[in-house]
Parts: sequence; structure tokens; C-alpha cells
Amino acid sequence: MDSFDFIVIGSGSGGAAVARRLSDAGAEVAVVEAGADPAGDPRIADPAQWFGLQQGDWDWGHSYRPSDRLLGRAVPIPRGRALGGSSATNAMMWYRGTPADYARWDAVAPGWGWEDCLPAFRACEDWAGGATPLRGAGGPLKISRAAWGHPLTRAMIQGGISMGLPLVSDPNGPAPECVGLANFNIADGRRWTSADGYLRGAALTLLTETRALELLFTGDRATGLRVAHAGAERGLTARKGLILAAGALETPRLLMLSGIGPEAELARLGLSCRLRAEGVGQNLQDHPLLRALNFRARHPLGPVVGNGGGTLTIWKSDPALPQADLLAFPIQGRSAVPTLADHYDLSGDLFAIGLGVMRSHSRGWLRLTGPGPDAPLEIEPNLLADPRDLAALLRGVEFLQAMALTPAFADLFAGFAAPDARLDRAGLETFVRRACSTFFHCCGTARMGADADAVCSPRLAVNGAHGLWIADASVIPEIPACHTHAPVTMIGERAATFILEDA
Repeated sequence: MDSFDFIVIGSGSGGAAVARRLSDAGAEVAVVEAGADPAGDPRIADPAQWFGLQQGDWDWGHSYRPSDRLLGRAVPIPRGRALGGSSATNAMMWYRGTPADYARWDAVAPGWGWEDCLPAFRACEDWAGGATPLRGAGGPLKISRAAWGHPLTRAMIQGGISMGLPLVSDPNGPAPECVGLANFNIADGRRWTSADGYLRGAALTLLTETRALELLFTGDRATGLRVAHAGAERGLTARKGLILAAGALETPRLLMLSGIGPEAELARLGLSCRLRAEGVGQNLQDHPLLRALNFRARHPLGPVVGNGGGTLTIWKSDPALPQADLLAFPIQGRSAVPTLADHYDLSGDLFAIGLGVMRSHSRGWLRLTGPGPDAPLEIEPNLLADPRDLAALLRGVEFLQAMALTPAFADLFAGFAAPDARLDRAGLETFVRRACSTFFHCCGTARMGADADAVCSPRLAVNGAHGLWIADASVIPEIPACHTHAPVTMIGERAATFILEDA
């Protein structure tokens, strides 16, 4: 078939959800995915091997450009290029954020408050703890609670309590400041991807290893897609419309290649401007992550359990803040960006703690370096550009080093490794700049809103076009204080509802 009711571009968190819900409603749906089906790769299925998938066969290979704020380093930004998108390569974390996050969305895109979003969150969940007013059961995505037994998991829980944080049974509950066992997209010891939950067995057409090249229009209506597969190009027809779900990096690329974007940028690339949309490629946001604080262990920690983590520690860098802004998680072994590994002695038995700013304030952009689909993207998230992000990380390092000295870690902690001592302000700042990486939560590059500068409406329709919607992290107006897989899945669920009502 070359003609469908809807064509969904991208099979990740948002794309898989919107495609399945449209198909369930009786529409003929095609999903166009640049990557292959990873079902036969044991590295994908094994939760413990997720980190080795970065910058490998299943990755787009993007990097943030070098920054003086990070001591001249470029930072890889892993994005899954596979059926299931980044859900096939990520850390499998399921953390939805808090009502305060969605209140900020609702302020610029009415209809996106917590009560608006909660039904879609519940619809996508098959929570191991069963249905509650806050959690869903029987949905496409299997969600389990981390195991309690690993010694580092126990130390993080008890350490968080000793630092004054309440223990909660579910971080996806109402408490935004807490310590608790993490939620994972893991079922029976295996990764559970968006493709596993939404696409396998669905009554739709999967076009894998197929690259979307250009959106096709009849007047101002999106009516088709030019694609490449196995060295040949062809056109696909969308009778009712196209849904972009290629992610916060590839969606703005495809918009601009199709003549939708900032007028000056399109002119620079020699592309004609079909629709002026100055916000395309702007408002890029991500969560900065320190990878990582490393500690010497008194003894080997044993085999990796789950994804190598197990808990979430969520707290405020400043008690005066209205919402928790820091998140830490354990790492059952050493973890370091190359510059950190080169600077410190990380031999022997180690454990680590990752630390991220989840209420980050820095904003950046991306742009194309050429008019072809494979031209590298220039991606500038401006990590640590806002001094509030740097200040939060400095306080976070001090908090976690203090926590490692509590009795909760007495059976594990044998000394500091990276940093190898408690540091003064200058030393802390150098460590943060040397260790800063990313949580891989890029978003915001085609934001929704009710204002004239928004790329798409609160109902996710691209402004100025007909039959064209976006259902991925691009539409997020302000990054939530959580991992983005769950919010983007929710966006896909809601996109299908809007499209069925509006198409």
C-alpha cells in the first residue's frame, strides 16, 4: 500500500501511542521508522546492557556542540534509531512528574493541566501495583517496581531517609520530594519498549528502515510523505494527515526540510519557505546530568540488577524553592564521562551516583548545517548557561557526598573517588563542568501554545497547516521535572484523541 488515512513518522514514545490509538479507532495507519526492528538483539532486551547501546548500532549519533561551560567538551546525545525509538535504548525509567510541571504547560497551552493529562497517563500504564486513582492497569506499557535487595539500593533508601527525605512506596504518587524505589519499563526481567506495548500485533503497517525525507502538501494541507528505503525513493499518500513523532531533534529537521521554519534559516540553507514558523528549532531544553560521583566500595557489589539503578532521590537544592529540582540515582559500578575518567583514579571496586537538575532553566537551539537529510545537526542546549542550574548541581554534590558519610553507607563506602575529596567552591565548579553530561531529555523544539509564536496549537496541530500534527517531545513548552518517556507517551495518547476529533 502507498495510501493510508494517517502516516506517523517515528515509532518511539509518542509515535507508537498515537499510531495504535488511531488504528484501534479503525483508521488505516502507517508508521515510518528510520531504524530496524531490534527484536532479535539480546542487548536491547537485557536491562543491564542499556548503557552500551549509546552511540552504537541503534543510535542516531548526535552530539551537542562543544561548550566552554563544559571545558570545551562535546556531549553525546543518544537517540534511539530503532522500532520503538529511544524506548528501545533508554534507561527504562518511568517517572511522570508532578502537577506543578503540568500547571506550567497549562499556563501557555490551556488544556494541559494535571487533571487533563492524568487519564492519558493511566490509559498507557500496566502498573505492577494495580489500578489506583493515580495509576493505571491493563494499558500497553508494563511498569514494574525496582527490586529492593541490592546493597546500593538499600543504602540509597536509608541514606535519603537519614538526610531528611520521606520514603514513599511510589515516586509517581503525590509526593514530589522523597526517596523511593524507581519504576521501570521492565517485564519478567526484559525491557518493555513502546513497540512491544503499542505496535506489535496491531492492525497497522510498519515501514522500518525507511527514512522520511520531506512532507508533501497540496496547498496548505499535508497530503503525503517522500521516503527512502533500500536506496529507492517513493511517495506515500496520507488521506487524512501526517503526524510527526520523530523526536525533538529529527522533527524540527523534517519540518525545515519541508519548508516550515524560521525564514532566515530556510533562506540560509537554500530552502523555500512554505510556512514561516520562527519557533522551529528554538526553545531546546534538556536536564544536565553529572556522570557521575564515584565512590570506592569496601567490596564488590555483585551482578548488576535491573538497569543498574533502583531508586530515585528527589529533593530541593534550596528549601525556598516551590518544587524539588534535583534527582539522584544509584549506579552499580563506576560511571564517568571520558574527561572524568582521565582525571581521577577509577580503578578497583566502585559505585557511583548520578545527579541531575530536573527543574533546569537553560535554553538552547538547533539548526541544520545543510539542506540534505543526513547533514549533521548543530545542537546547542546551552547546558549550565543559566547560573541557577550550576548552583543547584554544586549543592547537589555536597548533599550526596554528605549522604555517603552517613551510617547507611557504612558497609559500602571506602572513600571518595571522583571527586576524590570534599571540595571548596572552585573545586566543586570545576568538577561539575568536567562531569556534566545529559539525561537525554531533549525537548521543546516545536513547542505548543496559545500564542502567536507557538509552532503548534494546544491540540498539537501545526499552526498554519492542515492535516499536520506533532506528537513527540518537540511540543513540550517547558521541560518537566522528570524523565521524558512517560510525558511523551501521554502526549501520544492525547494526540490521538485530538486528531480523531479534528481530522
